[in-house]
Amino acid sequence: MTNIPTDLLRTLVAVVDHRSFTKAAMSLGVTQPAVSAQIKRLQYLLGEDIFDRSVQGVSLTSHGEVVVSYARRLLSINDQIVRLGGDSVRPDLVVRIGTSSDFVAMVLPDVLKRFRTASPALRFSVSSADSDSMMRQLRSGELDLFIGLTPVEPKDARDGWTAPLVWVRGPQFRLGHGERVPLISHGEPGVHHRVAVSALRAAGLDWEEVFTAPVVTSLTGAVAAGLGVMPITRRRAIEAGLIIADDLPLPPLPEVYAGVFVREGGPREVYEALADDISATVRRLIKVPPGRRGLDLLAS
Repeated sequence: MTNIPTDLLRTLVAVVDHRSFTKAAMSLGVTQPAVSAQIKRLQYLLGEDIFDRSVQGVSLTSHGEVVVSYARRLLSINDQIVRLGGDSVRPDLVVRIGTSSDFVAMVLPDVLKRFRTASPALRFSVSSADSDSMMRQLRSGELDLFIGLTPVEPKDARDGWTAPLVWVRGPQFRLGHGERVPLISHGEPGVHHRVAVSALRAAGLDWEEVFTAPVVTSLTGAVAAGLGVMPITRRRAIEAGLIIADDLPLPPLPEVYAGVFVREGGPREVYEALADDISATVRRLIKVPPGRRGLDLLAS
């Protein structure tokens, strides 16, 4: 044996990073049997097992740990050499982005267009769901980037902001002291919903969920029609023409946090550059300077 193909090493690193043959296959854009075949071929070329078959899940042998360490170094050098040719992105790379923000979903296309112009081989897959689901997918390697909300300040975000929440109502809506609060929100497990329910419970107020929807425009329409009250950022309230409900007997709402998160492993130079571009674009649009932590629109 005089040479080990880099595609075999890249597959090995993908399996280790994702801790799953199936997820590695998804990230590489190939089938799971193809990944298994490449790992078998690599083990044949090396003459030793890389994975410990006596342990459930993906677990490296001591030999496998050494191989993965060398593989990462070789792939890093290989990718640096490839970048000398002008395109910094390998042709099979699909960047998987998750967001729980309608606003971010709107600004993403411009950012992604810039990256495609610089690296035409780069492809993107964007999905939207609640923050908890997106964060779990990021941790498990099913997403490469996540932009969205967290109820507590994130410690591992590449960039982050705070977003103050307010209650909003329609022009005809009224609420008396002691009345049950009709709540409009994305529903469980949305961050706004959880924050609102926590505040209502802490204040000893009864509440009922009268309207839920996945899209902000549907929620603001329900508020404008007078169905109930909703937690939302102040900037979005003003843009939607909603009334900030300071005159109602409702508890104050805390700030929520918004962040840009990048998964471990993979071509981090690409992920981090894209994350930084998204952050800069959002900050520019809402006029928040670098280093400041105030951000309303991302928390939509």
